[in-house]
Amino acid sequence: MATSITGLIKGLGVTLKALVNPAVTVQYPHEKEELHPRTRGVIALKVENCTVCMLCVRSCPDWCIYIEGHKDKAPPRREGGKPRSVNVLDRFDIDYALCMYCGICVEVCPFDALFWSPEFEYAEPKIADLLHDIDRLDEWMQTVPEPPELDEGAK
Repeated sequence: MATSITGLIKGLGVTLKALVNPAVTVQYPHEKEELHPRTRGVIALKVENCTVCMLCVRSCPDWCIYIEGHKDKAPPRREGGKPRSVNVLDRFDIDYALCMYCGICVEVCPFDALFWSPEFEYAEPKIADLLHDIDRLDEWMQTVPEPPELDEGAK
């Protein structure tokens, strides 16, 4: 009998403590929390940096990245040199219905064309609309935060 009364008193103490302390719930979407600088939201594409090397496609475990490109002739780098061929990006799509947000594509890109954006509000009523094309991925670049400054002595 004494243990049940002790348990009842402890339970009432917890209840009273919860009633006195204010709630810490954020009333989303009216209030938004400050996100951590390295938040993984959506992957953004900097189109001018993409060289159609396909490293991101080959390293993606979900095969959710689709790239198409073609070769184009470019002027020689030096006077008297021969014209060179360069890859031109035609299509770059990411299917966020398949993506597991592992970030391998961002890490493996040697030309800094893919970045993490902290935006996470891109729900769609139709699953087919989660296939983001090159224009939409480029729009996400506006939300990518500036990289932090390097430590003193870093190159």
